[in-house]
Amino acid sequence: MKALILVGGFGTRLRPLTLTLPKPLVEFANRPIVLHQIEALVKAGVTDIVLAVNYRPEIMVNFMKKYEEIYNIKITFSVEDEPLGTAGPLALAREVLAKNDEPFFVLNSDVICDFPFTDLAAFHKQHGGEGTILVTKVEEPSKYGVVVNHPNSSAIERFVEKPQEFVSNKINAGIYIFNPAILDRIEPRPTSIEKEIFPVVAKEKKLHSMELPGFWMDVGQPKDYLVGTGLYLTSVSKKSPQSLSTGPSFIGHVLVDPSAKIGQNCRIGPNVVIGPNAVIGDGVRMSRTVVLDGAQVKDHSWLQSTIVGWHSTVGRWSRLEGVSVLGDDVHIADEIFINGGCILPHKSVSTSIPEPSIIM
Repeated sequence: MKALILVGGFGTRLRPLTLTLPKPLVEFANRPIVLHQIEALVKAGVTDIVLAVNYRPEIMVNFMKKYEEIYNIKITFSVEDEPLGTAGPLALAREVLAKNDEPFFVLNSDVICDFPFTDLAAFHKQHGGEGTILVTKVEEPSKYGVVVNHPNSSAIERFVEKPQEFVSNKINAGIYIFNPAILDRIEPRPTSIEKEIFPVVAKEKKLHSMELPGFWMDVGQPKDYLVGTGLYLTSVSKKSPQSLSTGPSFIGHVLVDPSAKIGQNCRIGPNVVIGPNAVIGDGVRMSRTVVLDGAQVKDHSWLQSTIVGWHSTVGRWSRLEGVSVLGDDVHIADEIFINGGCILPHKSVSTSIPEPSIIM
């Protein structure tokens, strides 16, 4: 089988982390986001993967070389001279996606879930349509574009953008499977698959939806990245609890890389990920937080709803909260309070930031 991952552009919503790495290579639960997706595709029998890239493709190419051998797959890079939206990249990758009659997967690079690719492929073949959209239920559909099905059918009737009256609570989860025939509808130009292609296919009753079991999150911005981390750790705790960290310092769901060092009398969790080579001092309190590779959190600091970037340092007795994000190589002095601060790479902070701010 085949798949295309819409790696996309500048990752502006996840800055400052994406000032250092393209978004798909930013670690999520101690593995690059894109590897979560590739591993799930490989388990479902995918052997050909296209990465549609238009930002810093050379970094992605160099990173992916070894994974072709590890997973025994073929990875092709489809590099856009200009951003082609969510449909144009399919036309650009036609040579791979249409090389046989088998359907192919398409997914956004921001999405984290339990990736039911095998079930999705079986469902798609069963209904015989041209495409299938994975959908997930939300509590407030008025914030989204929703998917409305024909009565008692998986076939999609229409799409409604931010409905003010309830018509559906199912939204597009950013994961699809298509027959190669859909490529005949798409030209290699900037095109939105959601706005220009899906309504046409749905009108012909050839587009269906399958409801996603389990959790789902678009982790393309810091707040959702942290929410998604908690959902992911909860899912892992149900499927593989032994892979999470246990001990007197840990409360709830915590994932710690074996190379990280944790000090004494810490209280870490719930929903915390600590990356490789990180150093956590004595008496640290931490919840709903991600500490990336090589970062250091010094003694008696208090972190909540925070992302500590690669090789950054949080000083002693400092307090970070309110979805604060430190980019690569940021250094926070001792006894600093940061509430919702976004600190760009290679900066030092020696005064408190009591309100959400961007430090450039």
